[in-house]
Amino acid sequence: MQSATNNFAPVRYSYGDLPERDRAAVWWEIVGRKVFRAECQPLAEGPFEAEITHRALPGLGLVRVKSSGQSFVRTRELIADSKDQFLLSITGSGAVVVAQRDREVKLGEGDATLISYADRLKLVRPLPGSSRSLLIPYATLAPLVNNVDDAVIRAIPRNNERLRLLIGYLDLLEDEELLASADMRQLAISHVHDLVALTIGATRDAAAFAEGNGLRAARLHAIKMDIIENAARSNLTIDALARRHRLHPRYIQRLFEATGTTFSEFLVGQRLAGAHRMLLDARHLDRNISAIAFACGFSDLSYFNRCFRRRFGTSPSLLRAEAQRDDTV
Repeated sequence: MQSATNNFAPVRYSYGDLPERDRAAVWWEIVGRKVFRAECQPLAEGPFEAEITHRALPGLGLVRVKSSGQSFVRTRELIADSKDQFLLSITGSGAVVVAQRDREVKLGEGDATLISYADRLKLVRPLPGSSRSLLIPYATLAPLVNNVDDAVIRAIPRNNERLRLLIGYLDLLEDEELLASADMRQLAISHVHDLVALTIGATRDAAAFAEGNGLRAARLHAIKMDIIENAARSNLTIDALARRHRLHPRYIQRLFEATGTTFSEFLVGQRLAGAHRMLLDARHLDRNISAIAFACGFSDLSYFNRCFRRRFGTSPSLLRAEAQRDDTV
């Protein structure tokens, strides 16, 4: 087990280094009884593999699980002292069958469902797979959702737009620098609450609030990730992004304006950062500056040189020359 040095760092459990004969027993005793308060049993013969990462934040728990096939059962005895909270379980790989409150759903890759952690539960993963889960107090989620108890054990398909945005936004909660700031940490947690409520059925007031907060933040994050991934494409435009994300171009412009920048500034910044990395990388010494500029998405060398000098206070050629000189000293 690996623990953290601050209150919000993740705690990791891994069983790959234990003797094969002991893994299932240790999993049952430490993770089953002490962490999840459940009976965990392997479903197949052979080595049992399992890894868990858990991060506890104020009003939000984040759990990642990767394991061999197993069953996970919370009996009446084991839920007796459990906190009243919900778990939104998102299947990463493999398939999962979840049964609770006389309902049953089968989840495939990317699907999700809401689980009550205060009720008896049976979860079966027939084959090796992974999942990602969010733990949210009942008192936090219930006011945001229309009849939250009716949303329990209802399949949320992978093509649900809100679910996709939520999954993408969760990557921000892996950013240790963001979590170190109390204000940014609380804002991100609030956004996750908004997105979970929208995913399972927010009330009218909660949906209206989330539209201007968590949903906007998640859309901006998704768009920025799209730009970062595709910045080197010279034909990347705001219209192309709008079509891909099914938004109006002006809406995307407003998302960036609210952060004090523009779509064009963010795109150029990503292209310049890519060019800067390539100019300092010895693997690209045989490429001339124009080739690097074009490879990073610029179509005009003069414009690239002006932007580069304005951003970094030097020219691309001088930066490369200084880096080469430093390497030979």
